[in-house]
Amino acid sequence: MSGNRDMDDHPSSQGLGDPKLLEIIDKLVELNIGDTVALPQLLVVGDQSSGKSSVLEGITGLPFPRDSSLCTRFATQITFRRAAHTRFNLSIIPSQTTSKEEAARLKDWKLDGMKSLNRKDFSRILDEVHNVMGIGNASAGAKKSFSDDVLKIEVIGPDQQHLGVVDVPGIFRKITEGVTTQSDMVSVRSMVERYMANPRSIIMAVVPANVDIATQEILEIAKVHDPTEQRTLGVLTKPDLIDKGAEDHVLDLIQGTTHTLSLGWCMVKNPGQQDLKRGDDFDRHASEKAFFGTHEIWSKVDNDKVGVDSLRLRLVELLTAIVQKEFKHVRSDVMQNLKASEKKLNALGPSRETREQQQKYLLKLADRFQSMTANALEARYAGDNAFESMPRLRLATAMVTRNEIFSSDVWHRGLTMRFVYGKPKDKPAEGENENHKSSSDSDEAPPSFHDPQSGEDMVPTRYQLGDDDLDDILYNERIPASPDKGIMKWMEKVYNSSRGYEMGTFDVSLIPFMWKQQTLKWEDLALGYTSDIISTVHTYIRDLLKEICQEDRVRSTLLSVMMDPLIERYKRAMDQTRSILEVEHNPMTYNHYFAENLEKCHQERTKALIEGQTFHDGDNRELVQVSALFQNMNISNLESTVQHLHDILKSYYKVSRKRFVDNVCMQAADRHLTRGPDTAVKLFSPSFVSGLTAEQLERIAGEDMSTKKKRVELTRHVANLKQARNLLVVV
Repeated sequence: MSGNRDMDDHPSSQGLGDPKLLEIIDKLVELNIGDTVALPQLLVVGDQSSGKSSVLEGITGLPFPRDSSLCTRFATQITFRRAAHTRFNLSIIPSQTTSKEEAARLKDWKLDGMKSLNRKDFSRILDEVHNVMGIGNASAGAKKSFSDDVLKIEVIGPDQQHLGVVDVPGIFRKITEGVTTQSDMVSVRSMVERYMANPRSIIMAVVPANVDIATQEILEIAKVHDPTEQRTLGVLTKPDLIDKGAEDHVLDLIQGTTHTLSLGWCMVKNPGQQDLKRGDDFDRHASEKAFFGTHEIWSKVDNDKVGVDSLRLRLVELLTAIVQKEFKHVRSDVMQNLKASEKKLNALGPSRETREQQQKYLLKLADRFQSMTANALEARYAGDNAFESMPRLRLATAMVTRNEIFSSDVWHRGLTMRFVYGKPKDKPAEGENENHKSSSDSDEAPPSFHDPQSGEDMVPTRYQLGDDDLDDILYNERIPASPDKGIMKWMEKVYNSSRGYEMGTFDVSLIPFMWKQQTLKWEDLALGYTSDIISTVHTYIRDLLKEICQEDRVRSTLLSVMMDPLIERYKRAMDQTRSILEVEHNPMTYNHYFAENLEKCHQERTKALIEGQTFHDGDNRELVQVSALFQNMNISNLESTVQHLHDILKSYYKVSRKRFVDNVCMQAADRHLTRGPDTAVKLFSPSFVSGLTAEQLERIAGEDMSTKKKRVELTRHVANLKQARNLLVVV
């Protein structure tokens, strides 16, 4: 066992510690770097009855008040610096979660250059700090009983050794009526554990020596955050209250034979009530030296394990060692944290607080939107990866595909009744046979279902479903899967029901009537087609906004503001489709192909009449007897008139169908939805953004409270990290 060392040797005379490194660590704490980077520190913990405050007073020399109402309600960072003149500086370090305005107010509170600090003044100052932090007792209706803000105390003088300790509120297991609450108990424990979780901290656990160590909750908590007990230093208090005969158990602790801690155990004797009554006449160091030097048990313990001065020297050694060991790791963590925080800040994009910033943000999105739309309409897909990852952005391809399906559907399904030619009656006309294969019959065709009322197979006129927000605009009806048969009988019936005194002719009003009946499905097909194009365009707009704008709130609000003008354009397209349908109900054409088609029908009918009556002569020429020809051409006036009506409608259908499809595709879909001067896909443009009101700009591009808070916190944190980097790189 080593001999006793003179306890009057002040640790400041030993020259321990690296002032430069310790000062940098303290500045990092002041910058709140410890909230995201583990910093080396000495942490004083214990429960409210452990004598922690008296130990802290012995280490620091600060006259902590004895009033229990002023017990620690916040963390206190105490730093010591050596300088020529003695002074005390006090300030408040706001927590990282404190608002910008509140942080500024807390930082404004300072007491610099105090020449001395007695117990009465210190008590008054702590009371003032409670008020500044908004701390009070539960009975007084205070907002909070404890605070995450930190009181910083700098002790500067010629005899000070560079040292820094952090004191946190003592944990407690019973609430005090009108002073603390159950919530306070949980909050304090959470705060203490948050500090203890720092892997670069030295935990100075203060426990009374006159109680069973196994029952000390603070040691259990320390064990959770320091499982190997490599960074926990045990400090025993109240040795004068140990029961006679129980000293050996405490001695085993100090000497490391039980409850071994890598950093060991120390013991101090705090002043008792009688000692405190003596006031300035009481010499703590002399009293403590006499107690440990004359006690029959404690006098056997090495002097470096007993007494507050020895404890202070031990703390300086530990802090110096951990700072030197961890400093390079702290520097690395700060650099990594700065890089990660800058990345998060950049991900938020430029600040959007002012109208100009909001407009600039939306203009950039609008330019990107129109640039991609120009490529999408011209099928220039190779220049942007988005067209590969999001196939629905291939707008031109989707339009052309749906146009072809529409054209095929009008040709194959647009007829109410199927046209015929020649004999026998109701034989399908060329190109309209029952086994036709159109794009409508492809894998993309909508499924059919059997209608029990009509007895027919019905198919939808839409190929894209969804868009519940457009239900009031879009058209969704079903039509028979195939045209009906029996057109000649139907036309004969219509003719008979409206004939007059005509001789070999018919009433001119029959053509418009029959034409309207024969093209009833055009309305369903055309409105279904336009609805699909609207759905395609609306999906494109939503998908493209999602591609260029990552913020869900901005995207949804922008689309909400766009909806009214979009719906206006969608309605224009539907109205234009109905207008074209209305025009097509009145048959008229100057297309010479109508006459050609009609003549072709007559020729085909004549050819059908003489089929089977031909024979070949010696030169293998095909001949027919004139008598046979006239015999087969003997038909009634009624049959001749109905056949002529049929051929007119059939010839006109071939001409008008192409015109109708082109008009709907170009005038309704193309002009109002895609490539016209004021289409749906061209709505979100720089001119649209320029026309937004200040309220709309704020609603769309203004940052929500969560983003604003995140930006403020990240901006402040990045600024602090940059200051920290500058401090660390020079060492």
